Amino acid sequence: MEKVILDNKTIFVTGAAGFIGSNLVKRLFKDTTGTTIVGIDNMNDYYDVRLKDFRLNELQTLNAQSATVKFHFIKGDIADKATIDGIFEQYKPAVVVNLAAQAGVRYSITNPDAYIQSNLIGFYNILEACRHNPVEHLVYASSSSVYGSNKKVPYSTDDKVDNPVSLYAATKKSNELMAHAYSKLYNIPSTGLRFFTVYGPAGRPDMAYFGFTNKLREGKTIEIFNFGNCKRDFTYVDDIVEGVVRIMQGAPEKKQGEDGLPLPPYAVYNIGNNSPENLLTFVDILQQELIRAQVLPADYDFEAHKKLVPMQPGDVPVTYADTSALERDFGYKPSTTLRDGLRAFAEWYKEFYK
Repeated sequence: MEKVILDNKTIFVTGAAGFIGSNLVKRLFKDTTGTTIVGIDNMNDYYDVRLKDFRLNELQTLNAQSATVKFHFIKGDIADKATIDGIFEQYKPAVVVNLAAQAGVRYSITNPDAYIQSNLIGFYNILEACRHNPVEHLVYASSSSVYGSNKKVPYSTDDKVDNPVSLYAATKKSNELMAHAYSKLYNIPSTGLRFFTVYGPAGRPDMAYFGFTNKLREGKTIEIFNFGNCKRDFTYVDDIVEGVVRIMQGAPEKKQGEDGLPLPPYAVYNIGNNSPENLLTFVDILQQELIRAQVLPADYDFEAHKKLVPMQPGDVPVTYADTSALERDFGYKPSTTLRDGLRAFAEWYKEFYK
């Protein structure tokens, strides 16, 4: 593994107003010096843009306060090749973290176009720009959804992942394949990160914990899929960011193969909590924390507001991360408990929607 120093470098973060992207930029403000962070986001309205504005405002505040780290934000789309080429030409990033993507399994069933644009064309533009510029490390978001309906758990990065059950999953698997080809052909050190159900304050409203909270607050009924027999490896956003920052600093090593061509400097890791929680347990903890944070009244009748329903198309019954490779190579394993994470979310929600 090659050590990558982040201080005094230019780091390009795509999806910088997104959930993981904004938290990563916040962390880089805290942990690096002399760094130039370039962020791009198209600020689309897939979910409430006020959340993206809120995250971006936090970053602009940090930017105004910081003496050593500079943040440049560009409102633009990674699917626009001229925009991406222009950014690489102007800023010459040493490290690229591609977190911009059209997310969500269910949305990919009704709006496939968005996924092809952002996740395939957008990622191709990033790869091409890395090919023509000296990038020390490309880190990009993949997803636990690439495991499809694999029966073997926990999911290991050594498992075959050739049976996606949604277009979203297929685009993420494609990203890994494209990155592998570019690593092999052009010796670009790249690391893919399979994120497992990321949650936390100022997260995505299309995720269950956020959507359930909105519905319960409005007195609507929440639907729990697969009659509550789903398990998810919920991973708190700070744990995800910790993993990303560590991995950014350790690029796969460049080596020559016997054919005289590069052995691809390529890696893929799971970042998950390594402890799946049953959806009904998760809903139970969520409701306790929403009452504790006074988002909901103490006498709220949960039983009257929840309904067990069958499985949704594109969904899987379980996600469970084998994180042994992450522990082996980076000495790191996510550890925030679901209660601590949901408590932080409930307290943030109370403030944001007060």
